[in-house]
Amino acid sequence: QVLLVETGGGLVQAGDSLRLSCEGSGLTFGMYAVGWFRQAPGKEREFVARIRWSAGSIHYADSMKGRFTVSRDNDNNTVYLQMNSLKPEDTAIYYCAADAAVRRHDAVALEHSYEVWGQGTQVTVSS
Repeated sequence: QVLLVETGGGLVQAGDSLRLSCEGSGLTFGMYAVGWFRQAPGKEREFVARIRWSAGSIHYADSMKGRFTVSRDNDNNTVYLQMNSLKPEDTAIYYCAADAAVRRHDAVALEHSYEVWGQGTQVTVSS
C-alpha cells in the first residue's frame, strides 16, 4: 500500500517556525519527486514547493521563497518543509504529494501532476 503521512502541524504564533514532515511507505521514494501544497479555509489548494529526490532539483512558489525550505532525508524516506517567520495567512492544511514523472518547470505546481497524496496536517498561525 502506497502511503504518505504528514506530521508536524500545530498551533503557533506569528513569527514562529514549524517543520513539517512527509514520510512515504510502499513506494520507492528515490523514484519520486515530492511536492508540498496547502489549502486555506475558503481557498483553492496552492503549490508551495517541490523537491526531486535523486536529482535534487527544487522549486518554490514565488511567495514562499525565503521563508520556506524543502529538504529530504534519503535514508528515512522523508521530505521536510521548514517554515520560518510564519504569518496568520500561512494558516492552512498542508499536504504532501508524490510524482513519479520528470516535469517541465511549468508543470511542477499542478495538482494533477501528482499521483499520491497524504491526508494533510493543519497549521494554524495566530496573530
